[in-house]
Parts: sequence; structure tokens; C-alpha cells
Amino acid sequence: MNPNRALNLLSFVVSTITFFNVFAVADHENLQDMCPTATSIVLFMNGYPCKSSANISSSDFKNSKLSNPGDTDNFCGSAVTMATAADFPGLNTLGLSIARADMEVDGMVLLHSHPRSAEMMYVLKGVVIAGFIDTETNLFQKQMREGEVMVIPRGLLHFCLNDGFEVATVFSVLNSQNPGSVSIAGAMLPFQPNSDDEDVVNKLRTRLIASSMGNPLRG
Repeated sequence: MNPNRALNLLSFVVSTITFFNVFAVADHENLQDMCPTATSIVLFMNGYPCKSSANISSSDFKNSKLSNPGDTDNFCGSAVTMATAADFPGLNTLGLSIARADMEVDGMVLLHSHPRSAEMMYVLKGVVIAGFIDTETNLFQKQMREGEVMVIPRGLLHFCLNDGFEVATVFSVLNSQNPGSVSIAGAMLPFQPNSDDEDVVNKLRTRLIASSMGNPLRG
């Protein structure tokens, strides 16, 4: 083989491997069995430092943050509680977070996205409508009942609303220890909600439900 062609091929292979290692992996690979967060150390870095192996305990791998419903006494009638490596040490370097969403009757988790993570939603209780919007503004949504699962692709706007007659609870697993959350609706609405904001949420809820009924190809 021509030496120049061989060199170009080698450069392409190295570049491709580097691209997938740097950009395609949700979080960095784990280099050891475990790495609970050392919360007493503050560093500006991509992740958290590890505890000394002598200080690791079983309590690092258990978390009760999601055991109780969130406070749904707000104009959305919903609450989202998330456990990440920042408050669940055992998640550090594992590329995982977990969240709980509680919704009152007619409650809704407004449109938002996770820039660093896909999401798998599991309905523990109730009936909900969940969906996402792709980059061509197509709406994909389904009614979900207890035990059913839906996957939200990384970075896409998505939502969830209670479509039943009782409080709904949804658990989600995200494939990043720090998925981030960008709330489009939160940026559009003022920090102090009022009756006008409730009207906005109600209109959005109505539009989404109507879309699920009138869009069989996407639903």
C-alpha cells in the first residue's frame, strides 16, 4: 500500500475512534469497580472525585430521596425529584440518574429536555400521557398505564401529564450522572405564577391531549 494512503487511513481510524470515545459515549467509562462521590472535596472537573476505598460503605449505594411524593401544591400540579451523583454517591462514574414525577389529577410536567441524557419512563401508578417532539416538530406521544415504559431520545423536548382520575407517579432512569434539564416552559413563564400562567398550562394540556386523539400516525 502507498505509504501516504496508509498514513491517511491510520489517521482516519484514530480520528474515528477518538470521536466516538469523546462525543458518542453518554458518560466516561468507569475505570474501577466503584467510585462513590467524595462530597467533602470541591474541585471544578467533569464529574466528582472518588472516596478512598477505606471510606466506602454500603450506605453510599442506597438513597431514600425518591421514597416520598414531591410537593404538588403548585400551578402545574406536579413535582419532579431527581437523584444524581451529587446527592447519591454510588452513582458517580456509572452514567446513571433516577427521577420521580408525581402528578395530581390534571397535573403536568411541562416541556423540558435533558441535553446530556436519554430517559426511560416507567409508570408506577395511574394513567398518563407522555410524549416528545423531534427536531422536525413531529409529536410522538402515547397514553401509558401502570407497568408500561416509554423511551425519550436524548436532548428532545418531552412532557408528561396525568390523564386519569387519581394521583399518578412515574419513575425515570437517565443515562447520565448529571443529565441537566432545560425547561422551555419555565423560561417562558414568570417566576411568580398567577392565574394567567394557569391558563397557559391548561391550554398546553388541552392541545397535547387533542393531538394524541387526532394524530394516529404519531400516537
